Amino acid sequence: MDAQSILGFATVSIALACTPGADWAYCIAAGLGKHRIAPAVAGLCAGYLMHTLLVVAGVAALVAGRPQLLAWLSVIGAGYLLWLGVATARSWRAARFTGTPAAEAPATVPASPARVPAMAGAAAQGSLPAGAALPANDALPAEPEGTGSRNRAADRRNFLRGLGTSGTNPKALLLYLALIPQFIGAGPLPVPVQTGIFGLSHLLVSAVVYSGVALGARRLLRSRPAAARVVTLASGIIMIGLGAVLLAEQLPALL
Repeated sequence: MDAQSILGFATVSIALACTPGADWAYCIAAGLGKHRIAPAVAGLCAGYLMHTLLVVAGVAALVAGRPQLLAWLSVIGAGYLLWLGVATARSWRAARFTGTPAAEAPATVPASPARVPAMAGAAAQGSLPAGAALPANDALPAEPEGTGSRNRAADRRNFLRGLGTSGTNPKALLLYLALIPQFIGAGPLPVPVQTGIFGLSHLLVSAVVYSGVALGARRLLRSRPAAARVVTLASGIIMIGLGAVLLAEQLPALL
C-alpha cells in the first residue's frame, strides 16, 4: 500500500459514490422526509461495513464462486428495492414538505402558579425583552406526548431501510471483491488489513457524499413542494427500475 495506490483508490471511490443509483435515490427520499437524515446515511454505511467485513473474512469470494447462491441473493436485493421503491412512489401525494399539520401542532399546558409570577417579576425587572408578553392564557408550549418515541422509531426504520438498500445489494459486494484487490500491494501490512482500510475509506467517502445529497435535497426542494413531490416520485421509480433490472438479470440463472 503506497501513496499512488491510495490516491488511485480514492479517485475511484469518489467516482463510484458520486454515481447516481439506488443509494442516491434513497438519500434523496430521506432528505425530503420530515425525520433526521443521519440514521438513513448511517444505515447505508452499515451495509458497506458489512460488505467490507465479508470481503476481509473471505466470505465474499465463497459467495462469488457459487452462482446459484449469488443469483438468489440478487433476487432478494431486487425484491427489497422493488418494495422500497413502491413505498416511496406511493408516498409522493401525501408528502408534506412545508408547514406543520394542525394535528401535529405543539400542544400547550398551563404554566405552574410559581412560574407565572416569576415571569411577571422578570418582566417588571426588565429582564424580558421590551414588548414581550406572557404566553396567552398562561400557557406554555409542550412537546406532544409520544413524539420522542415516534422519532426514535422513525430513526430505526430509516436506518434499517438504508442497511437493506446497500446491504442486500450483491453488486456492491462483488464490486468490493473486484475493486479492492487491484490496489493491494506488497508491504508490511497483511492483505486483510489493507482490504479493511480500503473498505473503510470507501465507507467514509460514501458517508460524506450521501450526506451532501440528502442535505442538498432537503435544502433545495423542501421549500418547493411541487418539485419535491416530483423528485420523490422519481426516486421511487428509479428504485423500482433498478430492482426490476436486477431481477431480470438473475431470472435466467434460476429458471
